[in-house]
Amino acid sequence: MKAVVVTDPDVPVRPDELISWVKERKGGVLAPKTVDCVDAIPLTAVGKHDKPALRSAYWGAHDRAVN
Repeated sequence: MKAVVVTDPDVPVRPDELISWVKERKGGVLAPKTVDCVDAIPLTAVGKHDKPALRSAYWGAHDRAVN
């Protein structure tokens, strides 16, 4: 599982700290294996998170996308 996180530029965040924070609260099964920090998550025209656009950054070269 991968987490894509929007971070505040003024607050330093380490991916390993986020993973351990989730493991403490939700358990190892729900904790992400990797964390990517981004400036913004793409939005659709109606303001919802554009999941296909977000996935295309990771699965763009593959024939089959993540469902």
